[in-house]
This record gives sequence, structure tokens and C-alpha cells, in this order.
Amino acid sequence: MTRLTLPYVFLFFSVSLFQLSSAALLAIDYGGDWIKASVMKPGVPFDVLLNRDSKRKIQSSVGWKKNDRLFASEAYNIATRFPTDSFNSLKFLLGRNFTDEQITSFYRQIAPAVELVETSRNTIGIRRGFNDNKKAAEWSVEELVAMKFAYIKELAESVGGPAEKVKDVVITVPPHFTQFERQAISDAVEIAGMKVLALVNDGTAVAVNYAMTRTFPKQEYHIIYDAGATGISATLVSFKTVDSETAKGKEATQIVVHGVGYDREASGTEMDRRLRDILGADFNSKHPWNDITRDQKGMAKLWKEAQRVKHVLSVNNEASVMVESIAYDIDYKSKVTKAKFEAACEDLHEKFVNPLYNALASAGLTWGEVESVILTGGASRTPMIQNVLKSVVGNKLATNVNADEAAVLGAAFYGASLSRVFKTKEIKVTDISPLPLQVSYVSESATKTRTIQTLVYPPGSKLGTRKTLTLRRKEDFNVTLEYGADAKGLPKGIVEIELTGVADAYNNLTERGAVDPVVKFNVSLSDSGFVSIQDAIMYGEIKDDTLTGKLKGLFGAGPTSQTEGTADAQPSDTESDSASSTESAQSSSTSETPAPEATAATEKVALNKKDQSTIHLEMDRYFKNIPPMNYVEKQRAKERLAAVDSMEASKRRKEDARNSLEAYLYRLRDLLGETDTPFVECSTEEERKTMSEKLDQVFEWMFESADSAGLLEFREKRNLLEDLEKKVQHRYKEREAFPQSLSDIQQAHWATRMFLQSAADNATADAEAGLPTKYTPEELKDVETKLKESEAWLNEGVEKQKAKAAHEDPVILTAEMKARGTTLQAHVMKLLKRKAPRPKKTTTSTSAESSTTPTATATSGTEESTTYITETSESTQTTEHSKDEL
Repeated sequence: MTRLTLPYVFLFFSVSLFQLSSAALLAIDYGGDWIKASVMKPGVPFDVLLNRDSKRKIQSSVGWKKNDRLFASEAYNIATRFPTDSFNSLKFLLGRNFTDEQITSFYRQIAPAVELVETSRNTIGIRRGFNDNKKAAEWSVEELVAMKFAYIKELAESVGGPAEKVKDVVITVPPHFTQFERQAISDAVEIAGMKVLALVNDGTAVAVNYAMTRTFPKQEYHIIYDAGATGISATLVSFKTVDSETAKGKEATQIVVHGVGYDREASGTEMDRRLRDILGADFNSKHPWNDITRDQKGMAKLWKEAQRVKHVLSVNNEASVMVESIAYDIDYKSKVTKAKFEAACEDLHEKFVNPLYNALASAGLTWGEVESVILTGGASRTPMIQNVLKSVVGNKLATNVNADEAAVLGAAFYGASLSRVFKTKEIKVTDISPLPLQVSYVSESATKTRTIQTLVYPPGSKLGTRKTLTLRRKEDFNVTLEYGADAKGLPKGIVEIELTGVADAYNNLTERGAVDPVVKFNVSLSDSGFVSIQDAIMYGEIKDDTLTGKLKGLFGAGPTSQTEGTADAQPSDTESDSASSTESAQSSSTSETPAPEATAATEKVALNKKDQSTIHLEMDRYFKNIPPMNYVEKQRAKERLAAVDSMEASKRRKEDARNSLEAYLYRLRDLLGETDTPFVECSTEEERKTMSEKLDQVFEWMFESADSAGLLEFREKRNLLEDLEKKVQHRYKEREAFPQSLSDIQQAHWATRMFLQSAADNATADAEAGLPTKYTPEELKDVETKLKESEAWLNEGVEKQKAKAAHEDPVILTAEMKARGTTLQAHVMKLLKRKAPRPKKTTTSTSAESSTTPTATATSGTEESTTYITETSESTQTTEHSKDEL
């Protein structure tokens, strides 16, 4: 696989000059087996985030080793020892019902030791196997995924430069992810202490990465084929270079998604499962009295071996299998061939290529119009998949993006383009949803009841759009937002909206003169793929019969019309007999509008509360199937994770204190055991004996009580020994520092004497020249007194120190020597920095004419002075200029 280098970071990515307080952005490509991440902040190169082992991808695992929580490869590797406490492939369980037998049955096959439990929201949770407190050991899938996101967040915040909190995150999701799965991802991000800036579809993120370093003079069509651990998707996109709308003279890249195909069953995990079953059947055939499927650790070891063997078979026709003590004290040895593995996956071949055909069909294109099929995702390296694809697309198969990193780098660039903090190459993206979305409501009359289903967003609808539905209703009614019949195997109902106040609003508008008021509401499909119902109103045209209104009508500005200018084509409510029917989008009036985030702005007339033709309706929401986590549930989850984090932080501090104490004990033991060392010279025999006794006591305590001890106990034990050792260390440090400290203070004394001598000489010269002196005699006397006191103190201390042995406390301390020397120098420097005084000026006046004549020059020692006589009409001024000695 060709790996792109990253010079484009300097070409297309720069930090804006108008940086906000927080400029960190995190992008996460969350996969079933692996997580890739990229952090963008000033001073950090734009690249993939490395884990603590400097690896570019992180195992998508979380687990516990007894009471120690682990992440990434550590969590994955403990599955062979603690299979009930190592949790992988959690992406399969996000946003799914506990009663969904298809998904729970599949997960129990790939992780038979993991115990699934039902949460209060009817979602899937997991119970840890080791913890006896079962309630405390149960975690929802959202909480477990949040732990992994928090781990990535911690890695991102520790990358280069000053520590900066990461708040905004962009996450990739498969294009076929439902509302429930997207919401579960969003909830997990919030529990982890971040907020979702955007969810971007996998194929779209790869398309952004593909376009970052390329230009497209002509429109090109490519298919992004993503084969990952949890499924396969094919995204048909077009690329074209167009003129920028924001900057004249510059170009932008336009990316448009035209079609999407997918298959949830054909996945890398499914191939791993089949290979593991081949190995399991082989083991059972060789050991018929020992069923490997009944041994949890054995199945975990077999799963890990199957993943390794699959990689070997990618480049070899057969692979050796070797697992020591796999189960029942048996060493398993065997061989498996690529042919046998591919035969077991033969029924998946059709599923490998169906997403391609579906993407073409939804886009309305042919193979001749497609330039290439770009492979991405870890499973795309499997030769079996590539061979099947080649039989369909021939030489159009391309490996010109990094299969592991293209999605996360594209997501990071996409997120930067949404943020005001970063400047990027302009890329405009238009994405679609492959899932059908409809609204259903009950139509009742005196004779007949039927359910109307209106397809609002058919497969291929653009993200970031809003549609307005118009219904003729006079009474309160309910509207259900749900997936259409084509979305097989998915929870159908999303949310039910109860619209109230309809009758009162209808009557009020009728009294105002409105004819046939209707109910209008918006169905929004956001850029991140979330669908919602918003802004329900009762609307009716009110004719203005005043002269002004008639004049407006005369000139084409008649009474306020319906917002979208659509006519009602509603099913009749007068039919008899109870029945149920399904109707197309034409059964209600719909209109598509971009930018669902700006609903109020685009519906200025219909949603204006002061408009007499509009009355807002009350909406009560009732979530169907899987409700999103509410505020209380999220707070409770955050508190649980915070409690775990706090406990682990406390445990780390305790372990650090224990390790520090243990290292200190061994170091002190070595010091006490040596002879003819500075430590022995600077300590007495009694001191060493006391330290040895205390050391033995602490060692004994470490072996007997350290496991149950707290942080303070470890610190107290160390302080006990350090207090004894400090005296010896103090003597040794004083002994080592004494020569240099003595030299420093003697230099200070010498410099002070030189200053006094120089000051005395200058004072004599100034007096002879009749100039003011810089220093007073009192100041110089004070310096001399301080110097003599310091010299006397030093001489007396040095003589006493000579009589002291190394194991005795010093008489004169280096710190005091330094302090006295520093004080003396500071006093002298204060005098030296003083400016020399200026000589006094003398003035005489005589009448004369205007002329200047030099009359005398006098020189005295180092002092020169020149006298000038200046003649004016009024007086003669004599000015003496002298140059002071510095």
C-alpha cells in the first residue's frame, strides 16, 4: 500500500491569526478493531497521533486486569487471561436494542466469554467478570466507548507544546449508521468530556483526504471502497476544481457524494470468526474429548491466533498454527491453507461486490464513467477481497491512499474547515444519506381510519437540508418519524411527536379570516446525519380587505402566502371503513430547503410569532426504540467515569510513592554497606547503626503491610529515614561546597579592598583639582568596617573548621559565606552605580562687543579645563567646563 507523505500540511494548513482561546481539534476514526486519531493545534505537525508505544494506530479495546483498568493493546492482550474482562469490537453494540437477537447472537459468537446485560434504556451493557459487586461492575456500551475516547483525549492533550484541553472532536462513522448509532457515538463523546463538532461518513472523509493534494480540471468520478472490521461500504463521489466563492482568483475543490452502497455482514470480524471456527473444529477433531468451545480462555487464545493467521495467509498459501497450553494443558499445533479459508468465505463474495453495484445504481452511473475504485480500510488488504473486486472492476482498483490513515486525516481536515480557528484549502462537500426516512400519521374519519406514510427523505437525499410538510388538520394528532421499509434489519421508529393546540389554533385563524388553515412542520436532516422534526405551526392566509391591501394585490404584492408556496394535496378524511394505507411523498405537500441549522431564518414569514397568519403549536416528543441519553443519565455516567479516574489517579500516586520508597531503601542499604566512602566519613558509627535498625524495620514493614498501606504511610516511612540521612548529607554537601564558597567570599573581600583603594586615590585627586568627591568619607568608612567584620568572621570560622572532623557538623556554613559575600558586593555596587557630581558653574559680566577669544588653558593632573571669554554688548561671561574622571 502506497503511503502518502505529509508535505501538504505546510501548503494547505495553517493556523489562523485570529486564534480563539482553545485551538485544539481532535479527529477520531473509530473502528471495531483499531482507532486512529489526529490532533490539530498550533505548534504541532498535522499527522496521526501516536500512542504511548509510538504506534500510529491504537487497539480499540478497554478492559480490566483485576482492579486495574487497561486500554489499547494492554486491554486486548489480557483477553487470553481474563476473557470476561477484555472488551473489544464494541462498535457492533452501539445504538442497538438488547432484544436484537441478530446482533447479540453475533457478538456472543465473537466474544463468548463476555456477559451482555440490558440497560434501563433497553440498550446493551456489559458486566465485568472479576468484580463481585455486579451492579457496580455493569457498564453501558456508551460508557465503555467514552472511556476509550477519554484515553485518546488524554493522549492528544499531552502532545507537544503547552497542555491544552481538547473540547471539539470530529468522528468518522459508516454512512449506513442509523440515528441510534450516531446518537450513541455522540453520547459517548459527551461523557468523555468533549463535544461533537461533526460526524463525517467514512467514505467522505477518505474523499477529502484524496482531494487534499490533487486538483481536478475535469470532473472525475471515483468509488471509495471501505472494507473494515464492522462492514463494507462503497461511496461514489465526484471531484472537480471550481472557482472559490470566498476568495477571488483562488480555486476550491468540490466533492459531491452521488451514491452509497453497504453491507453490514461482510466484515473483517466475520472473516476472523470463520477462520477461528476452522481452527476450533480442527482442534476438536484432534482432541474429541476436549471441546475447545467450552473453555473461555481457550476460545480467546484461538481468536487471537486466528487474527494473526489471517495476516499470514494474506501473503502465503498456508500458515502454521501454534498455541501453547491453549486449553486442558494441551499445546495446539496445526496448519491451515488459504484455499480452506477462502472456501469458508465463499458465500461472502457476492456481499463484497454488492455495495459497488448499489452505489452505482443509486448514483445513476455506469462503470465506464468511474475512474477508479479506491481501497481503504484494514480488510481491503485481504487478497480474497481484492481478487473478487478485480473480477468486477478490472484494472480500476487503486491503492493510492493510506488504507489505515486516510479517513482520520480527511476527518481532521474536514473539521478544520468547519472551525473558525484554522485556515485550510477550500473544499466544499455535499454528502447524502443512504437510509430512507419517512413520517407516518393516522388519518381518521367517521367511517375509516388509515395510516399515511410519507417518504420525506428517500435514499440518496442530501445531508444538511430541511423539508416542510403541510397537513390539513383540525384536531390534535401524532406524527412518527421512522425509517422506511427499505431499511431492513434496523429499528424502525425514531421519535413520535404529539402536536397539541391544533383545534384552538384552527378556530383562532378562522376567526381572523383565514381560509382552510393548515399545519406546517419542518423535518431536518443535519450535516451529521441526525433527523428531527421542528417548528410546528398552524398557518392560514388572511385576506387584507383594506385599501392598502387591495392596492398591494393590484401591484402583485397580495396577502401573505404560504411559506414555500405549495398547494395542499391531502388525502380525504371522509372515507369509510377502518383501513391502513401507504402513500408516497405526493400525499402531503413537501418542500426542500438547505441549512437545517438556520430554520427560523429561512421561514421568516411562517414562523414569525407576530404574524397574524401563524400560530405556533406545542410539540411533545416520545422517543421510539432507543431514546438518547438524557441529562441525568449523562451526568451519572460522567460521575462514574470521574470516580474511576480519581481512584486510578490515587492508585498511581500510591504506586509512585511505594516505588520511590523501595528505590530509596535499596539505595540507603547500599550506602550503609560500603566502606571508605564519603557517606561513611561524614557519619558516625552511632548514626549508621540507628539508620540500619530503622532500615530493617521499614523493609520488614514493606514485606508485611505495604499492600494494604495508604499513600501517607509510604511518605511517613521515607521521611523517617530521610530525617536521619539528612544530617550526613548536609555534612557531605558542606564539605564539597566549602572550597568554592571560601574562594568566592575571598574574591569579594579582595574586590572590596580594591574599591576602597581606588576611591581613596580619586578623592585625593578631586580635592587637588577643587572638584567634588563622588563618595563621602562616612560612606567609605562604613564599607571598610563591613569588610573588616566579614574578614574577621571568616578567619575565625576557617580556623575552627580546620579542627573539625568530617563526621562533625560544620562550624561555618557555605550558605552564610555566600550571603555575607553577596551583601558586601551589593553594598559596593550600589556606590559604584552612583553618578559623579557635577562641578559648580561661575559667571562674571562686563560690557563689551560681540566676539569670542580663547585666553587661557590650564592642566592639572588628569583634569583639563579650558576658559573662554564671551563678549557681548551688555556683558562678558566666563564659563568653565570640566571633564570629570569616571
